[in-house]
Order: sequence, then structure tokens, then C-alpha cells
Amino acid sequence: MYIVFCFCDNSYIMRYSQDLRKRVLDFIATGGSKAEASRRFQVSRRCIYNWLDAADPFSYEKPGPRKPYRLDPEALAEHVKEFPDSTQKERAAHFGVSQRCICYGLKKIGCTRKKRLSPTRNNVL
Repeated sequence: MYIVFCFCDNSYIMRYSQDLRKRVLDFIATGGSKAEASRRFQVSRRCIYNWLDAADPFSYEKPGPRKPYRLDPEALAEHVKEFPDSTQKERAAHFGVSQRCICYGLKKIGCTRKKRLSPTRNNVL
């Protein structure tokens, strides 16, 4: 069995080779059953049905363009420099996004929470 790895956007997609696809489809075209092809070539029946339903079973669709991000990291970094004491809630209201989006954006630009330089004294009775 041949598996082809396609790398795109720091991840990979496992695909069966075109040679295997051709052999499976030829087997079915000559009268073999889909279940027998699945057992013989060790390919799932769902995969075989997908290949049969495809207009061109030997072509791969390239992923389309990604949706643009709602939060510009450069604008967020500039806002952090201008207003360092703003809360995530205030930043979310300013940019019109959720607080979670602000959290991800701050993490992406490398901004961490404020930390005290000296430890606080705990008043325990």
C-alpha cells in the first residue's frame, strides 16, 4: 500500500497513491465488488465510494484561500504599547472581537501577563 504525504501549512495530509487508486478502480470496473476491493487493497469502503463519486478521482483539490484574521497582530502590539494598563475586556471592545481572540493575539505577539518583581507577603493567621 502506498501513502503519499502532502505538506501544507505546517501539517500533513495522508493520501493514497494514484497507482493504488487506479488499481482499485480498475478492479471494480472489471466486475469486482467494493467490499472485496476494500479487503484486497486494504482501503476503507468509504474511501472507495468517495473515489467513485469524484468527478476526477485522480486529481487533488488544493485548499482554498484562508479567511483573514479579524485581529491584526501589529495593531494589537501598537495598542499594547500605547495603553499598557488596558484589560483584555477593554482591548476586545476596542477591536470588536472576543476576549479569547485578544488572549490568543497577545500570546501570538509574545505578550505575557504583568508579574510583580517582588513577592507579596501573605497575611496568614
